[in-house]
Amino acid sequence: MERSVTVATPQRSRRFLRSGVGSPGDPDATVRRRRRRLTGLLLLLAALVVTVLASIAIGSKPIALADVWHALVSPTGTEDDIVVGSLRVPRTMLGLVVGIALGVAGALMQGHTRNPIADPGLLGVNQGAAFAIVLSIFLTGTDDLYTLVWFGFAGALVATVAVFALGSVGKGGPTPVTLALAGAALSALLYALTSALVLLDAQSLEAFRFWRSGSLSGRDPEIVVQVLPFLAAGLVLALVNSPGLNALSLGEDVARSLGQSVVRTRVVGIAAVTLLTGAAVSACGPIGFVGLIVPHMARAVTGPDYRWLLPYSGLLGAVLLLASDVLGRVVARPGELQVGIMLALVGAPFFLFLVRRKRMVRL
Repeated sequence: MERSVTVATPQRSRRFLRSGVGSPGDPDATVRRRRRRLTGLLLLLAALVVTVLASIAIGSKPIALADVWHALVSPTGTEDDIVVGSLRVPRTMLGLVVGIALGVAGALMQGHTRNPIADPGLLGVNQGAAFAIVLSIFLTGTDDLYTLVWFGFAGALVATVAVFALGSVGKGGPTPVTLALAGAALSALLYALTSALVLLDAQSLEAFRFWRSGSLSGRDPEIVVQVLPFLAAGLVLALVNSPGLNALSLGEDVARSLGQSVVRTRVVGIAAVTLLTGAAVSACGPIGFVGLIVPHMARAVTGPDYRWLLPYSGLLGAVLLLASDVLGRVVARPGELQVGIMLALVGAPFFLFLVRRKRMVRL
């Protein structure tokens, strides 16, 4: 008996991309999947609203809900009004945009490297920003946060360009493996140089310790205004990159047969990761685990379709970051734990679980 063989033609692959990567194309299944994704998106938006309100209402200083509402609607300059309007609201807005940026960047990074334990810092962004910040303090003596944000962002950009240049050496051009190796090598070098600088200068060490912990506190609304254009540009590039990533998930040969430029898709994706992560890290420090955990949580609902995975990852990243920040304010009253520490406490067990569950990490 002869066995029928299904040939993966470009037309069939295009139908797969339209209905969801790897889906059988069943209309009823497609409708159910779309309904489930839309329902999940609405639930995530509701969860985000709740965490934003909790971030504004809850802090190390207890404030009644009526006073919080008064501070938001008709402030009169009382101490509670200043705490809510000048501290909590800017902190919440920064956590919102940084969480979205890190969640989307993590999904892009895992998709382009095909590495389930990749995070946005794999391209040397974190170490590039850290080295630039410490070098600026060492050379100029400035500890102004607004100035350091720009130095950090510039360092992140330069580090990513260097990693991409190193990973592009050879006939094959940039590949997930060469980019990961180049990023690991450059990160190790920059970490050594940063450590040498902080040992030579006490001021650099003190500023670096505060930045390194990863925090949303002590940031002025002007910081959000400074990094917002770069975050917006990164999100636009990420959305533009999603169809190309869907094609790449079918294999590079199939992607080329569909008319996708593999090199252009990788360049756009890496540019998006650089803008998103560079802006987030320069403003808040290297906040870990968001870009690692969130894409796996989102993929459990959306599947591998990046048109849905990226929005889910952004919203989940914001919810996780804000919830961890609120928790850090509550568990150590009257003080607080920085959000980078809280995320490490949450993320480390999840990382161990992820490593042990091979089925979950398959991309």
